[in-house]
Amino acid sequence: MYKTKTISIAFKQHNHNACWGNAMQAAQEYCDKHKLKFTPARRKVLELLLSEHRALGAYKILDLLREAGFKSQPPVAYRALEFLVENGFAHKIERLNAFVACTLHGTEHSPTFMICRQCENVAETYSPASNLNLSESAEASGFKIEQTIIEARGVCNSCAKTEIL
Repeated sequence: MYKTKTISIAFKQHNHNACWGNAMQAAQEYCDKHKLKFTPARRKVLELLLSEHRALGAYKILDLLREAGFKSQPPVAYRALEFLVENGFAHKIERLNAFVACTLHGTEHSPTFMICRQCENVAETYSPASNLNLSESAEASGFKIEQTIIEARGVCNSCAKTEIL
């Protein structure tokens, strides 16, 4: 049995302003260091993703961008999302066809997402040692794994408490 340390904040109480501010500062510093353009649209999309711990679909992001005064053309949102995912600031939740801000930016990781089916909050977790080891199977079949993402659907602690009542 492996001992694992799991990191997750979405289902826990935390200082969201500090969480948001630290992520925005880290994104700016990363872009500066790697000479990437952190355009106003990219910045705003990351802000929107960080505003809640929920996955947002591209059309919802497009609506929010429009409300914030940005162009209402889908390429604006899609280009920003593509940039954020490529640079590790966001992840796509395949099951929801939506996006969340990465809570572990700057670390090499294969994310695991816990998705609450009631409140739709998404918690990104990271477990350094995993019981699910695909490496041996992949190696045996000659397959090279480039990315592993696990999505688990269930009920968060807060919603579970309201189900009981």
